Amino acid sequence: MAQIEEYQDLVLDALEVVEFKLIRDKADADINNDAIPGFHPVMAHQIFGESETIFGYQDLRVRILYTAGPLHIYLGVEYGKRVNEISDGEIKADDVVATIAQSLPDGCYFINLDEFLKTLDKADKFQPFGEKISEYKQQSEDGTERLFEIYQCDYKSSSFLKFFARLQTFILWFVDAASYIDTDDPQWCYFICYEKYKNNDGQYQYATAGYSTVYEYYAYPQNKRPRISQMLILPPFQKLGLATQMVKTIYQFYQSQKNVVDITVEDPSEDFQRLRNFVDARYCKDLKSFARNELIKGFNKEMVREARETLKLNPRQVRKVYELMRLYYTNVNDDKEYKAYRLEVKKRLNAVYYKQLKDLKKMERYKMDTEMLRARLPSTKQRMEQLQEEYTLVEQDYKNTIAKLKA
Repeated sequence: MAQIEEYQDLVLDALEVVEFKLIRDKADADINNDAIPGFHPVMAHQIFGESETIFGYQDLRVRILYTAGPLHIYLGVEYGKRVNEISDGEIKADDVVATIAQSLPDGCYFINLDEFLKTLDKADKFQPFGEKISEYKQQSEDGTERLFEIYQCDYKSSSFLKFFARLQTFILWFVDAASYIDTDDPQWCYFICYEKYKNNDGQYQYATAGYSTVYEYYAYPQNKRPRISQMLILPPFQKLGLATQMVKTIYQFYQSQKNVVDITVEDPSEDFQRLRNFVDARYCKDLKSFARNELIKGFNKEMVREARETLKLNPRQVRKVYELMRLYYTNVNDDKEYKAYRLEVKKRLNAVYYKQLKDLKKMERYKMDTEMLRARLPSTKQRMEQLQEEYTLVEQDYKNTIAKLKA
């Protein structure tokens, strides 16, 4: 009997064999047409497990095609041989299409290429959902200009929700630990970015470029606190400044609403936090409380009040922007000035550690056993080393953002 160990050369990396492509016309679907290049996933563990592997094929190519505007989906698998034939049926290859299909909404994909391509006949009629709230022009190095538009969408539209169900299938491949949102919840707000371009006939069409979701939490008595939940710019549209424009557009949308307390972000990634810091710093730079002569005095309540009332920033984020902008104005070659800045940041970084020590001392005053809790805490020397490492990372992040602000 054949053993699976004999076929280790048929264990393939899903990140290499899975390829996406956004199709604008039928020629783009040709496997030999590289006019519009495809792109590979960043991760596959949410589809194929922690190993991110596919078993049982020679020369495997998994093609996932999306129509550029409405995002109809085609799943196709091409290969030389399967282990089923090589092993005379004793061992079976992974069912790739079925595995991927489990993560897709029911009835939203094609496995017949011709049927999929028929959807392109109506693609020129695809129009963005919702209300246009901003646009952004991006100029390429060759002088050509690209136009992007951002729309805020109404969850009540059933046709939009079907479109969004297809759009959010990207997050399992490009956002770690991501999950689909519950579109039945009316407190979700959707922001979609499209590229407006001319097709071969000179007519304008739309290609979907990315999206963000915002959950509008209730805040007493009749207010709300929007929380940015997900944001994804599709790989072919990355490095064009679209993520920055999306954040600015979301801010502007909510800053004009009097019942918005502040805007927060749900578990931001390091990349998103840097983007957020950059956008917030650009806004705060023009506030009176963030002038250089005010920043060097230290963090204060006026900064929180002005940033919250004017920009809808939450207090924790205001503190980070304060640190960033103070470093912006700090002369790092002045030992006294630079030391004062470092101590200010380290004080914030060390706040949790000092609170833990304070809680332990309080427990000990009440004769409580704290031996195990103290054992979990780092020694003073260890904490000082940890603090320096934390500070170094924070400062480097701030410096990178400052370089962008000065560019």
